[in-house]
Amino acid sequence: MKLKPMMILPPLVFIGLAVLFFWGMQREDPGALRSTREGGPVPALTLAAFGDSPAFTVEDLADGEVKLVNFWASWCAPCRAEHPHLVTLAEEGLDIYGINYKDEPAKAQKFLDDLGDPYARIAADPSGRTGLDWGLYGVPETFVIDGKGIVVKRFAGPISASILENIIRPAIETARARSD
Repeated sequence: MKLKPMMILPPLVFIGLAVLFFWGMQREDPGALRSTREGGPVPALTLAAFGDSPAFTVEDLADGEVKLVNFWASWCAPCRAEHPHLVTLAEEGLDIYGINYKDEPAKAQKFLDDLGDPYARIAADPSGRTGLDWGLYGVPETFVIDGKGIVVKRFAGPISASILENIIRPAIETARARSD
């Protein structure tokens, strides 16, 4: 039986795709989303008050203390999943600044009433302008900010126990070292 070129093509395409897939999986961190914000100053804030709390400013994020900025929404299931880890960090004394993203104020307040409020300061981004300025892919996203207002780390996605220990806490320590 003579092999026809059309019989060889599908296995060659499969092998080629398998090699590309394998090569892609060997990259350093294929799940990491690159951030142009890391290493630079915090971007502009176009925020509204959240409830009775006044919006915070860029200057508030460069007050000499390390903090997290966490974008969240009540309609976001992963935000609900990461929330206990934010509460833990807040209980440990870390200031977390929350930005409620494109949410209904009453639903956002109920979210905090039900799960607890880990935020030292909180504001709203009803139009999504601040999210755009910060390069937000979606919620939740968390930024570790050093005391000088420099973004040390951006993490897109929910914070799990593993992410907290292996990514967020080391970034907080780096931020503290830079703030001294």
